[in-house]
Order: sequence, then C-alpha cells, then structure tokens
Amino acid sequence: MLDGRMSPTRWGPPIDVLPYFSKEEQALMTLLGALTDEDWTRPTMCAGWTVKDVAAHLLGDKVGRLSHGRDGHASDGPRPGEAFPRFIDRINEEWVVACRRLSTDVLLTMMYEFMGQTTEYWAQLDLDVPGIPVSWAGDEPAPRWLDAARDYSEFWVHHVQIREALEHTPLEAEYAEPIADTFVRALPYTLRDVDARVGKQVGYTVTGQGKWYARRERDGWVLDRGAPPSRTPLATVTTDLDTFWRLCTRNAADLGRVRTTGDENVCAQVLTMTSIIV
Repeated sequence: MLDGRMSPTRWGPPIDVLPYFSKEEQALMTLLGALTDEDWTRPTMCAGWTVKDVAAHLLGDKVGRLSHGRDGHASDGPRPGEAFPRFIDRINEEWVVACRRLSTDVLLTMMYEFMGQTTEYWAQLDLDVPGIPVSWAGDEPAPRWLDAARDYSEFWVHHVQIREALEHTPLEAEYAEPIADTFVRALPYTLRDVDARVGKQVGYTVTGQGKWYARRERDGWVLDRGAPPSRTPLATVTTDLDTFWRLCTRNAADLGRVRTTGDENVCAQVLTMTSIIV
C-alpha cells in the first residue's frame, strides 16, 4: 500500500506503478512472439546488442529481481577494486552472452514462464517502507515504491529500444505515464553539490507529462510536484518526454529540444541528470 507514511519530501510523493507492470509485459510478449528470425538479429541502440540480446537482458532483470528480492538468494558482488557500475555492466554482459546459446523459442518460453511474477512480487510488499538504495537517486535506502518504479522504468526503456530497432509502432502513450515522474526523482541527488541558499528552487517541466521542482533545505534538496512556487526560480529546464528519457538514460538526445532559463551553471548540472546506474 502507498499510504504516504514516509515523508515525501526527500524523493517526492509516492508513485504507483503496479497497474502498469502486467500490461507492459503483455504488450512486449505479443510483440516478441510475432518476430521473424531476421527481426531478432536487428541491432539496437544498446551498443553491441541485438533485439534478442535486449530481450535476454530483460529476462535477466526479472529473474534477478525475483531471486534476490523474493527468494533471498545471495549472488556474487563486485570483484576487489571493481566499481559498482562496472560490476553491473560486466554481469549484464555475461548474462547476455550466455543467453546467446538459447534459441529464440527457448528464450520466449522462459520469458512466458516468468510473466506476471514481478507484478506479484511487488504487490505483496509494503511499498512505503525503506528498501535498498536506488543509486541514481541517492546512496541511502529508498522507499520501495521508488525501487518498483525504477524496475518498471527499465522495462519500459528496453521495450522502447526493441520497438525502435524493429521500426515498429511506438509503445502506447499510457505505458509512459510514470516514466517522467520516476526519472525526475534523480533531481535532488543531481543537485547535491549545487551551493544555494535555503529556499532556492529549480524547476523541471516535461511537456505533456508534468512539472516538478527541487527546493533547497538545510540538509539538502527535496522534491515535489508542480511548478516552482517562486516567481524567480534559480533555474528551469523544459523538454518533451522523448528527449527527457533519452537524456536520463544517456541515449542520443536532441539538445535543441531543451529550453533553459536562469543560472546557466545550474541548468548545465540539471542536464547531467542520469536515472540509470552509470
């Protein structure tokens, strides 16, 4: 349940992504089930990965979440001296390479087997309590609802990447409803080194999706929905959803579709916001 028992100010108000998991998954499986042999080998924007590789990565994300989150399985961590982002890149690549031994029929069978289990896992949890950190939003334990939103946003991004590789029709807009609201939760952490007086505000607008602002408090920046209450915010950034998610995931984005006002250095810092592990 999302009853707001945790203060919303650190990460902003809770996001409910549970209604989206199963519908997005079903749309993906319908798409994958109709692919030709040639379709599976098409390159994606994930360097070196084909459509099949991205699908295998999605399977890895789902079974990994169920294994360590639901089943309490402890897997190997980073090697001595290995940075966490490098560790994530390595184990992702190892999984994808191993899955190249599978036929597409076997891969699809495995994906069908785990359909719905991620939704069931999140639905049984109290999402208001702290869980593991969401590294791109801060180092401290985050509320579980943010971790669930992070999960959904990753599934959505890879689904979009597959559709773009196939030159397929875009994923329906309804599936994107929580994406901007999830990725913008990285804004306070992005601004952590920006020195500003208490009360100063930074706004971010994603057209057609919503407005958010970060406000400087004594112990750091906090986030809320809506336009900055101040008539003269420290900085504002405005862009569309397609540009926004590409910026936040370090995919190619057209900066010509970004509008900024206010302090140029703060705007530049906001545009470094990344909502994936890097």
